[in-house]
Amino acid sequence: MQQSSNLSRFLKIGLGSTAISLIVMASAAQAQQAKPATENAGEVQLNTINIKSVNPQEITSRPAPVSTISKTEIKLNGREKLDTVLRSTPGVFTSINGSNPGVAVNIRGFEGSGRVNMMIDGAPQNFRTTAHDAQGYSYIDPNLLSSVDITRGAITTEGGSGLAGSVNFKTLGVDDVIMDGKDKGVLGRVSWGSNGVGFSEMLAGAARINEVGIVAALSRRDSNDYKNGSGDIVEKTGQELTSGLFKTEFGFAEDHKLTLGGVIYNNKYGTWQPGYSGGATVYDLFMQNRTFTANYKYNPTENDLVDLAVNTYFNSTKLSYVGGNSPNLPSLGREIKTESVGLSVSNTSRFTVNDLFIDWKYGLEYNHDNTGGVNVGVNPIDSTSDRSAVFTEVEWAYDKLQVLTGLRYDYYNLENDADNVKNSDGRLNPKVTVAYNVTDWLQPYVTYAHSMRAPTLQETLLGGIAHAGGGRMKGNPNLVPEKQRGWEFGLNVAQDGILNAEDKLRIKANYFTMRVEDYITAAFTQNQFVNVEGTSEVRGFELEARYDAGFAYGGIGYTHSKSDLPAQQAGLGSGQYLPEDIVSLSAGARFLDRKLETGILYQHVSSGQGVDYAGTYKSPSYDLVDIFATYKFNENVDLSFKVTNLFDEKYTPALSTYGSGQGRTFVVATQFQF
Repeated sequence: MQQSSNLSRFLKIGLGSTAISLIVMASAAQAQQAKPATENAGEVQLNTINIKSVNPQEITSRPAPVSTISKTEIKLNGREKLDTVLRSTPGVFTSINGSNPGVAVNIRGFEGSGRVNMMIDGAPQNFRTTAHDAQGYSYIDPNLLSSVDITRGAITTEGGSGLAGSVNFKTLGVDDVIMDGKDKGVLGRVSWGSNGVGFSEMLAGAARINEVGIVAALSRRDSNDYKNGSGDIVEKTGQELTSGLFKTEFGFAEDHKLTLGGVIYNNKYGTWQPGYSGGATVYDLFMQNRTFTANYKYNPTENDLVDLAVNTYFNSTKLSYVGGNSPNLPSLGREIKTESVGLSVSNTSRFTVNDLFIDWKYGLEYNHDNTGGVNVGVNPIDSTSDRSAVFTEVEWAYDKLQVLTGLRYDYYNLENDADNVKNSDGRLNPKVTVAYNVTDWLQPYVTYAHSMRAPTLQETLLGGIAHAGGGRMKGNPNLVPEKQRGWEFGLNVAQDGILNAEDKLRIKANYFTMRVEDYITAAFTQNQFVNVEGTSEVRGFELEARYDAGFAYGGIGYTHSKSDLPAQQAGLGSGQYLPEDIVSLSAGARFLDRKLETGILYQHVSSGQGVDYAGTYKSPSYDLVDIFATYKFNENVDLSFKVTNLFDEKYTPALSTYGSGQGRTFVVATQFQF
């Protein structure tokens, strides 16, 4: 064990030194001379306003703490559990329950109850239960994902209902299956893992006929209970997952596009927790999640004032308690269901006024939730939530200066007619960002922004008796929204051709501070959720850097966080505090005409605050090392092998509500695409 610990420390120091050396060399490189912008010959003058072809990416790629997890990263490190790749992203973490296959994303120490807006293809995932667990999971099969888009901090356009940011799980589309130059294609994945991982299979097919594209996929996963680093079985950590998707894309001329899609998720799994009178309480659960979307885009090539997007969705999530280790368990037969329907409408107008480039996005969004079920326990039933927002965001670009001004008004209304409960409120949230391109590769920026998070139905309408002999839970219709205002100071670096003709360096670094008022947490003395008086502060530093020289690469993700938020109460939620320091290092090399890629991943998670029934405690630190190799036989077929938790460390993941971490595991996988 001591040898493993020393090797982990050595790897951390070695990889960290390599990454720092690369950054220092890049910083010393001379900036390339920026090329002057050329005028568009097709410019149309309307008084002092010029309508011209403006590259949307140049205008709308504003300086902000955003990250994208690619399908390559998901395939390599997130296929078994998305928590792995999410926890390697700066500022991002997850609440983990070893028996729950869902994903509960934490951004900057904010988690649950909509503080992070989790979406699948833009459709909010608003299913929540009040229990000994995270206050909200998203259920999606990693095999069906194309990418994950993450925004940390306030958002003043669509998807801005969260207090700390958003995560959008984007599923496979037609272009993800069909290879370039073809009109039909097949994509398949097969993997097997030791230590309970078992088999996983996915098969997708797609075709494009004229202006119509169709894609469908089916995925299956069977896993069993795994063993931790000590060789002990962690009960109820397997799953039996069947999922699929379909999408149809219609192109009308060159300017119109309509995409209809559906994602289906069925999973059988279980829960295990200590019993109150000895023994254990075990339930067998069945989760069903359905997400249907219809997205329309109209972007006429001859009119930069119109870039219209209309997105509608319907989501239905149902959790059923179908079995257990005793016929007398009180929750047998329980069903908890949430249905969501909504839409967002936005338009982006791009134009210039003399030398000032303007990119103006404006629109609205609406969401309606309805809760239902049978024997729901402390969760609400026959209750509705309506949320709406109008927003405007303008990016102004003049020479090397960029200014973003955003304004979003949020309104919500919560109702339960049976109990005659109603709670509504609204708030205006501004955002201002100023950025300056010092060189063509260096851009500092500063942002000041507000955001809010409406109370949920689960917080407002808590009720019933949690356990036999316990007191009755009480709702709180007087809850007010959580409110946040904060600053962010960031730096972006993008430099190519530093040491050779093909190398690339990308760095995003930022310091943030967030002041939160009216934070909502459970108060056991009152058996209800309450707003905590006063102002709390969360602050931290985030770094995401990657250097790729073609034949080799290295990357670092680092998060430092401090928080004095009130603790969430165990039993009516889970802990939310990030560990003080999270370091994720990666390094790899490519051989044999770059057909073979080998690499190593290292993560250090420091100690931090945990939450249990006795209050807060100091969680232990731990170090994890993974290794991998991928060989690409040709453009159609590859084979990969990896070992996770290489040194078989015994640990409990930070922000874990159940289960110690998985021990050493071997995974072999292949992907084919024709």
